[in-house]
Amino acid sequence: MVASVSGGLKPAPVAALEQKFLQQLILGTQANTPVWDDPEPELEAIAFKLEIEREAAMERIAKKQQTKQLAQQINSQLHMSLKTELANQLASLDIIQRHSPVSDKHLLLLEMLHSPQLDLNRLRPAVASQAWLVRDLTNMVNSPVFGARRPQNKDLQVSDLKLVLGYIGMDNLRLLIPFYICRHWLPLGHTGLLWINRKLWRYAQIQGVATRVLAALHEQDGALLYALSLMRQLGASVVLGMGASIFEQLRGNWLKEASKARDKELYDAVAVSEFPALEIFQQVQEHAMRLNWQLPQALGFADSALITWLQELEDKQGFEQMPLLAQLVAKASCYAQSLLLDESHQLSFRDKQLLNSYYAMSEQELIRLQGQNYRKLSLF
Repeated sequence: MVASVSGGLKPAPVAALEQKFLQQLILGTQANTPVWDDPEPELEAIAFKLEIEREAAMERIAKKQQTKQLAQQINSQLHMSLKTELANQLASLDIIQRHSPVSDKHLLLLEMLHSPQLDLNRLRPAVASQAWLVRDLTNMVNSPVFGARRPQNKDLQVSDLKLVLGYIGMDNLRLLIPFYICRHWLPLGHTGLLWINRKLWRYAQIQGVATRVLAALHEQDGALLYALSLMRQLGASVVLGMGASIFEQLRGNWLKEASKARDKELYDAVAVSEFPALEIFQQVQEHAMRLNWQLPQALGFADSALITWLQELEDKQGFEQMPLLAQLVAKASCYAQSLLLDESHQLSFRDKQLLNSYYAMSEQELIRLQGQNYRKLSLF
């Protein structure tokens, strides 16, 4: 049996298991990763093409021992340069703001959704200011799945934002808008992050489903908990995106220099450099949870209730000291981590008991959570 560790400061074995999960998320293999609601389906073909080109360069390098050593040296130098530059940028909130996809308009929208005075007339201008969000919501309303919800007009293509919001309804908007905003924050467009993004988004969505289950059980605001569970990926998304951008810029500059010098061996050595997942993982581990609330505070939302909840989730004083809402989000995260580690055969029965004990998971909570389908997204 596992001794009870419920409540107090997080014990080392629990922290180690959560670190193992983060490693699996960022450093783990991509094989057998279930993909639903893929945030960037068009990128896989590009990533595949680049991998073919990399393999061709690897074959050329393999023929010469001297070139092989050069490739190893270049890979090490590139990763070290990335590590130094990323650490320097993450030391400044001003720089983070410039490179972050998170804006004050996004945060204002998320905050508005939980205002007791909110109505569609107040919400519409805020949504209209984000063209990509208008597009996503409009596509949702015009999709075959949503068409079944409005059978009288299912063949009519809706384009007017007022009608789009009216068809969706306020209760569903409180779920859909955080869904689209937090997906928008993912560091999309980077081939090196293709599989990491898919795993991170699936983890976020499992948390979201789990928080709504726990909210219903404990008679809490499910939409608020859902938004918090997705927003909890803010810091990781920002650090991953900054790391990928720096790597691509460094690698691109080195490729240009090698091409300009007409040095084919140097060009191939740079071309086969591996994505620096380990170096970026280390920065995610150090900065992500803190950035969840520090970045919104820097954007002018220090007094926002949502950001206060995110700060509570940093878990500095131990699970037992958290308010109930934060505890429910933490429980959902625990369950999502357990589920995904179990899928990759990295969680023993004893490990699962340890996590459930620290997060005080009740038998009723586990029964409700285990009864959900985490491979099919259903917001409505």
